[in-house]
Amino acid sequence: MTTMTTRTVEYPADGLTMIGHLALPAGVDRRPAVLLGPEGMGLSDVERRRADALAELGYVALAFDLHGGRYLADPEDMLARCTPLLADPDRMRDIGHAALDVLRAEPRTDPDRIAAVGYGTGGAVGLELGRAGVGLRAIGTVNGLITGRPGEAARIRCPVWAGVGSEDPIMSPAQRAAFTEEMQAAGVDWRLVVYGGALHAFHHPPVDHIVRPGVGYHPQHAQRAWRDVVDLLAECLPLTEDLGE
Repeated sequence: MTTMTTRTVEYPADGLTMIGHLALPAGVDRRPAVLLGPEGMGLSDVERRRADALAELGYVALAFDLHGGRYLADPEDMLARCTPLLADPDRMRDIGHAALDVLRAEPRTDPDRIAAVGYGTGGAVGLELGRAGVGLRAIGTVNGLITGRPGEAARIRCPVWAGVGSEDPIMSPAQRAAFTEEMQAAGVDWRLVVYGGALHAFHHPPVDHIVRPGVGYHPQHAQRAWRDVVDLLAECLPLTEDLGE
């Protein structure tokens, strides 16, 4: 019996050579696919393991890169790169489109069945792909409840699921309200789950470097958020083909 396989993929974006992690499910047939975006620090083993878990479920999964192979452990370095990036929808879209092209070019990917799931900055990239009118089947964003340019949310053609910690100082109640108002005004099929007592990046296991105030891991909610993501994919991107057991 064959098993899930992985490989590193390099591709250009944002003037950098990005280094993504592609995970392929067992078999040889075309499968639904997930574009998986990391937190602002960049691609790490956390996202690689999530891509692997999605491949074990039967999805083709690409954990994409934000910083040209770098992981920005220093919060100041991360903010210096991500703050202007988050303020520039076109740059975010370019990064997302470049990764999406890699995912679509994979022979195992069904190009008509792709979802985008991201955390923090990676979730913002997924939302901007939706606002650009990309034909995704679902968008999931955790800690990345950003608003876009006026009117562009009307281009989102799939359900949007968002998760956030109730005590997240970065995604404040005002920010959450602005995001949900944008989705509602645009007629998007949206959902927001607020995880009680959770901080920013509550889904991310503890790291061995300094983090910003208001960031913290919540093991129980991390598991719940992962189940919610899997449920979103099961609803919008069902694995209807036999996996060949």
